[in-house]
Amino acid sequence: MLPWSLSFVLFSGVICYYYGKLQKANKEKEELIVNLQKALSEVKNLSGMLPICSSCKKIRDDDGYWQQIEEYIRDHSNADFTHGICNDCVEKLYPELYPKFKEKMAIGE
Repeated sequence: MLPWSLSFVLFSGVICYYYGKLQKANKEKEELIVNLQKALSEVKNLSGMLPICSSCKKIRDDDGYWQQIEEYIRDHSNADFTHGICNDCVEKLYPELYPKFKEKMAIGE
């Protein structure tokens, strides 16, 4: 059996060791909370149902105004758009250029 003073010293050392680990864990937890709160404040999320025109595809905003879908998504998310033209639209809108377009696209595949 250890003398009382040595037992007290060992017990104090163990308590200090675990107290230090607890403080470190609490500090890391607080830093994580701050980082998560910062990330959450930067998130823009689209959810729910969006009223969209079945013809022109504009979206009605909360104020009742109709916006181009690109503008609405840009304003309500972190997405940006770049525009191109699909094969079906080239064929429909530019039938005289479609064979040449199709030929060039086949080369790039």
